[in-house]
Amino acid sequence: MDPQGPHVVVERALELPPSHLPEQASLFLDFDGTLVDLIDRPDAVQVTDRVRALIAALCTRLDGRLAIVTGREAAFVRAQLGLKGVGIAGSHGQEIHFPDGTTSIPETPATLADAANVIARLAAAHEGVLVERKPLGVALHYRMAPQLEGWSRALAEELAESHGLHLQPGKMMVELRAPGGDKGSAVARFLDTPPFAGTVPVMLGDDLTDEPGFAAAAAHGGWGVLVGPERPTEALYRLEGVQHVLAWLEGVLDA
Repeated sequence: MDPQGPHVVVERALELPPSHLPEQASLFLDFDGTLVDLIDRPDAVQVTDRVRALIAALCTRLDGRLAIVTGREAAFVRAQLGLKGVGIAGSHGQEIHFPDGTTSIPETPATLADAANVIARLAAAHEGVLVERKPLGVALHYRMAPQLEGWSRALAEELAESHGLHLQPGKMMVELRAPGGDKGSAVARFLDTPPFAGTVPVMLGDDLTDEPGFAAAAAHGGWGVLVGPERPTEALYRLEGVQHVLAWLEGVLDA
């Protein structure tokens, strides 16, 4: 299956993931909604000591075969985790930070900066709408103003078309980002390099943006775990929420 191509989703009740990882597994974890709960203000999220300790222990157990694959800016996640040697794919897979410290980050298109300025100017007139700027994207969050979903999406669609940007819907948000790359391509990039090469990928995530990651994991002989309510998905398994994810990961460590 081509993770960039049309998706064939699974429409059946999903079981809990196995209590152990495949032999020579690699682990790819979304951030918001998977390791930390979704909150009204994305800039106010705080990673708990439990999560930091868990990620550090898993990274050690897997000999470095762990990466965070997130829509967030990679530098933000790195600062929150406070850990070196963990791979991070930020901005929906376009910022690649490899465990050895090398990076692959494309140039920010001028059209993205222009669109971000327009969004910031127009959003300032609407209380509860938050603008999140990233190196390769700009997100419009309407979680605190759900009545503005239609306005937010219409604005993003118009700017995506006029500026040649990719439109990325998500949970109570919509994002414009530079064309090219997604969480699936990020997983594939990691799997082409040590220490991930030749391993069986397992991807956890909660949002539609994680579907390409699930597809990439399946294409390389692994599987995905959907976090949250049941829905059509590329994932083979499901966990109910963040606390269930953490408990499952702790069980993997003990297995």
